[in-house]
Amino acid sequence: MPSHNTISRRAFVSTSASLLAAGASLWMQPRAYAATPDSAHASMQNTANREGAHHSNADMARCIKLCQECHVMCTQTIAHCLRLGGRHAASDHIQLLIDCAQMCTVTADYLSRESVIHERVCSVCAELCHLCAESCEKVAGDDTLKQCADMCRRCLASCESMGSKAA
Repeated sequence: MPSHNTISRRAFVSTSASLLAAGASLWMQPRAYAATPDSAHASMQNTANREGAHHSNADMARCIKLCQECHVMCTQTIAHCLRLGGRHAASDHIQLLIDCAQMCTVTADYLSRESVIHERVCSVCAELCHLCAESCEKVAGDDTLKQCADMCRRCLASCESMGSKAA
């Protein structure tokens, strides 16, 4: 099948995850989206003014970079763990790696476009990074898992800082 007629798996998964995250964000902020169009816009503007104003451009750029690096590290760790098999390839561990990698990509996207809900997205990302780091430490066994746990903890700290004023 010609490549121009198909969508790549990466693009499909990334788009699907972004749509899922957008749906989750709607679920997390039902009052603003359920209101009338004018009041919803005013509510989102108030949210934007309240949130994000305390973050410097350097903090935002650092968090975006860490999220991107964490995505790459988790993705590489998935392949590594699947090659090792056994406890490394346990479904709950692989699922956390997948979730963390995808949430890091979504978070970097929200931060890049300075979304008014980036703080809530960062809080979710921090939670997933925490769970993923714990899973890597629990499975343990080699440098790749240690590096992944360390990367998740760095991303966690940055996302916690960015999400510190999330409601």
